[in-house]
Amino acid sequence: MSSPAQGPVGLDLAALDGLTDAVECGAGLPEVIRAASRALDASVVCLDRGGSVLAVAARSPADERVLVEGGAGTESLELRVGDAPVGSLRVRARANDGAGSGVALLRLITTLVASEVDRLDAPARASEQAAAAFVGALLERRLADRDAVLAEASALGLDFRRRAAVVVARAHAHVAGDDGWRARALAAVGRGVRAAIPGAVVAPHEASGLPGAEVVALLPGADDAAAERAANEALRELQAALPGHTFALGRSRVADDPADLHRAAAEALLAANVAEGDPERPVLAFEQTGAYRLLLSAMSEDPAELQRFYAETVEPLVAYDEQYDTNLVTTVEAYLDADGNVAGTAQRLFTHRHTVRYRLERVRELCGLDVGSTDGREKLSLGLKAMRVLGVANRGGPGAERRGEERLRRRSS
Repeated sequence: MSSPAQGPVGLDLAALDGLTDAVECGAGLPEVIRAASRALDASVVCLDRGGSVLAVAARSPADERVLVEGGAGTESLELRVGDAPVGSLRVRARANDGAGSGVALLRLITTLVASEVDRLDAPARASEQAAAAFVGALLERRLADRDAVLAEASALGLDFRRRAAVVVARAHAHVAGDDGWRARALAAVGRGVRAAIPGAVVAPHEASGLPGAEVVALLPGADDAAAERAANEALRELQAALPGHTFALGRSRVADDPADLHRAAAEALLAANVAEGDPERPVLAFEQTGAYRLLLSAMSEDPAELQRFYAETVEPLVAYDEQYDTNLVTTVEAYLDADGNVAGTAQRLFTHRHTVRYRLERVRELCGLDVGSTDGREKLSLGLKAMRVLGVANRGGPGAERRGEERLRRRSS
């Protein structure tokens, strides 16, 4: 299809009247899209912000597949209401003469379709906002009284009078993508947890200082087995929906009393934080977090003290890694995992022993802790655990590892 700026305006007033009538009388999005298809003399598909198909008007199943996949001859138009994107419209001309639609016609049609998508999305958006507010109140312990929890949950159509559990899922993008991937992450988690717990509710959560997307799932009536299934199904859906991303999911213990939901939410967050540092186990239950569990009460009772301990131990290394794109934190973790063996650390990091020694010396200079001493190793180990409990992201990884190696080789040459 030619660019709307170049193609002639094939204005069909009768078809355009049909489109405006469909919007005005509330005929529904499928009829609106069929009317848009007639006005444009083109096959049309309407997608939501996450890329899910809302309605299609195509001349054949094959044409529909090409549209949905964004194949040859397909033009994608963003749907916006004000400054907010609400979805997209994909258009594929039916005529073979290459005639396109004019800018004014396309703008009018996308405006009408966007208003209909936004109108239909409003109830779901309001429900999502209410769920997000409920989740935020639980995580921040503003909602801990049993009766208050039950009242707020009832307003959302949730029943927490029996047991419940919480799952926190995080997704990180490692490939260039569109702005809708966070919406797809939310939808994927929802599909996964509801396959195990039909009454589950999911909400996005803005994690301060953390990259990527975070989704919290509340699982009413879930026992341990059901909560485990929900977390695993959520991971499978995320992997299918977002290739090129990495994931970390945390699962709480079951809360038998609504007043303990805030505790369950904190446990799921802690498990997700720990899972961030263990790519071999993207799904982690609170019971599997080991010694990290001992720091959860410290985080709840005196987070400032935990923050101070982190600042006195590992924070200088995190800051140095972020400023110079190095891997001091990763090196300390590998060194501790290797029981203080330099050769074992080098093998784990696929680097040279001299590089490991150089990095450990920089660790001593930056935070004043000697990894060769028992006291230094203990403090660094606890500092790393405090980092995870506090949810501080370690932005190192294979790419940063390679870049750090290249810089070290240049310095030594």
